[in-house]
Amino acid sequence: MRNTPTLTRRAALAATAVTATLVLAACGNGSASSGHEGHSSASSSASADATTAAHNAQDVSFALGMIPHHQQALEMAKLAADRASSAEVKDLAARIEKAQDPEIQTMSGWLKSWGKDVTTSDSSMESMPGMDHSAHSDMPGMMDSKDMAKLEKASGADFDTMFLTMMIEHHKGAIEMATTEKDKGEYGPATSMSDGISTAQTAEIAEMNKLLGKN
Repeated sequence: MRNTPTLTRRAALAATAVTATLVLAACGNGSASSGHEGHSSASSSASADATTAAHNAQDVSFALGMIPHHQQALEMAKLAADRASSAEVKDLAARIEKAQDPEIQTMSGWLKSWGKDVTTSDSSMESMPGMDHSAHSDMPGMMDSKDMAKLEKASGADFDTMFLTMMIEHHKGAIEMATTEKDKGEYGPATSMSDGISTAQTAEIAEMNKLLGKN
């Protein structure tokens, strides 16, 4: 009979020990989980900050300059649909539109992610005929308002010659801007785009010179 209280006390102590162990284990797991989640959250935040910060002033300058530069090329290319007489010129103009319009959208996205004001026309370019060309005429290869007015009035073979001559100069300016970005930029996607612009537009310059009979 004297063994019964002793066994009861031992059983109670054992149960208490097991309960305490389970509670400590649960607390330990919760802390580990919480710590892991906090680390993941901090890592994600750091990654996002790194993506936003991985650019410099040259990257911003490149996007701010190349957007209106591309916009003018698109305006010139759209004129070719109704005014050009050469199928080759019309085809080239269509390819320029296809390549540069998406690049405008991409660069606009960069600027927004960097907290910069994007004051560009929409992708449809409906407002391009009223574009203030004089505001950007100091950029390499940009045409002024008088040049654009002449191109708008031209048609047929005259338009073809004027378009090709102007677009060659326009492309040379874009390549100059792209080269500066490739040399001084920090943002990977921007330097990659600049490389693509240089390659594509160098090839198009050769094509246009051939159409002009210069090659």
